[in-house]
Amino acid sequence: MKKLKSSLTNMLVVLTVIAIVAAGVLASVNAVTAPQIEKINAENLAAGIKAVMGSEDIQVSEPWEVDAFTAYDIQDKQGNLLGKAVVTTENGFGGPLKVLVGFNTDGNHLGYTVLEHQATPGLGAKAGEWFQDKIIGMNPGTNNFTVSKDGGEVDAITASTITSRAFLRAIQNAYDKIIAGQDVTSGASQQASAAAMGTPEVIE
Repeated sequence: MKKLKSSLTNMLVVLTVIAIVAAGVLASVNAVTAPQIEKINAENLAAGIKAVMGSEDIQVSEPWEVDAFTAYDIQDKQGNLLGKAVVTTENGFGGPLKVLVGFNTDGNHLGYTVLEHQATPGLGAKAGEWFQDKIIGMNPGTNNFTVSKDGGEVDAITASTITSRAFLRAIQNAYDKIIAGQDVTSGASQQASAAAMGTPEVIE
């Protein structure tokens, strides 16, 4: 077999062929894995909704959206409305913090689970546990749903005030937009200012 001359044209041809083959392989892998990933995500969401509503015996509506919020109407098996589950996102210290939160028909907080976070390693797990016994039963419409450092009713995660503020604001915004139907002003600019002025979060 005749060896190709080393030239710019030949190198470009070889690189193009490699890129085409690689793209084909990636497309094939994606075609195989995408349905499975979608199935896993759907199962995780269903389990998360049951967890935040505190019940296994529920019916979940198709998702509906208002601005950046995704909500689900939750009923019991007899068709009685139990409340709503809401996916809400807020800017944390390291990036977006996505939370799934449950409310009953009175707007009381039933539970939550952290879906995604980009906080300091470990803080996502802390947020997933820290607030559970502190905010269950609270109502963002009647309680001061901010950290005690800001005059609120909730103690922040130790050394993680910025993430704590973002977490509570995510739930407050979900209540305001979906439960109360009010306009929500993003806290992104406030969060950026706080991050610039604050001390990087650490795990103690």
